[in-house]
Amino acid sequence: MQRVRRRIVGAVLCCCALGAVAQQGTQIPFGSKPIRILVGYAPGGGADLIARVYGQKLQEALGVPVVVENKPGAFEQLAAQPVTMAAPDGHTLWLGTSGALTMGPGVRTNIPYDIVKSFTHVAKLGEVNAVLTVKKSLPVNNLQEFIAYAKARPGQLNYASAGVGAGNHLLTEYIMALTGISMTHVPYKGDADVVREVAAGNADFGIPTVATGTPFINDGRIKPLVVTGNQRAKALANVPALNEENVADALKNYGVYAIYAVLGPAGMPAAVTRKLNEEFTRISRMPDVVAQLENGNVRASSSTPDDLRQFIEKDVAKWREVGKRIKLD
Repeated sequence: MQRVRRRIVGAVLCCCALGAVAQQGTQIPFGSKPIRILVGYAPGGGADLIARVYGQKLQEALGVPVVVENKPGAFEQLAAQPVTMAAPDGHTLWLGTSGALTMGPGVRTNIPYDIVKSFTHVAKLGEVNAVLTVKKSLPVNNLQEFIAYAKARPGQLNYASAGVGAGNHLLTEYIMALTGISMTHVPYKGDADVVREVAAGNADFGIPTVATGTPFINDGRIKPLVVTGNQRAKALANVPALNEENVADALKNYGVYAIYAVLGPAGMPAAVTRKLNEEFTRISRMPDVVAQLENGNVRASSSTPDDLRQFIEKDVAKWREVGKRIKLD
């Protein structure tokens, strides 16, 4: 009887020990220091908004300070590069945009890191769409008419962008490559310049974000042709989405204009990556977060780490084809 009792006690102690180990294995080592989210833009923009909204919620969830650090410049490299050299413990993260996540790595050869191998891909957080627009006097009313009009006038039209290497510069080059049209590039300093020049009639074509273009469209100063992505923008419900158009599949299926995503240093433990992804995914579904992002014309979204990595790999390959047409380095 005593032997049986000893076996029972031993079994119970063993189970308790296993339970403690299992519980310990699920604990994530956050709390020893603040979590830093580096952003490659100045305060006030879309990337900064997303970092602060998600950062506050992450702080509440994990019970540790979350600090947003703005490091604008060098096509987000000033924010990204420190992350590649940080300890892979989940305490240093980069919130990047499509310009630095896929477009830049596709068309540039002088980036000091590998966007796939130098990072741990954590989660997508948001999406932004843009609107293809033309000046009011251009005699076209949809994308098909514009393509036909531009094809008949090779090199005669010009397009405005937010600068060499900006998203609207690269997207316009992509459109020209797919459709065979040719326009002259006139770079400016930002989206506000793009809509201003199209509205003034100095530029024939431009691609601002929906947020920037909507006021000019609503008051009739510029004409919208189509919104990027596979669904119409709430702010421009009468403007068709790109996937509704009768164009080449590669253009029809272009997808959203830009994404925002979180990456960490390469080699982060799977448990840490999984925990961060779970929290970011949960946050992206909170009604108040969705509303705050919508006010900034950003759609909250999420992904698994693997889905994000695969998206980046595929999109970089697409932009490498565009990079063969233009040399940015």
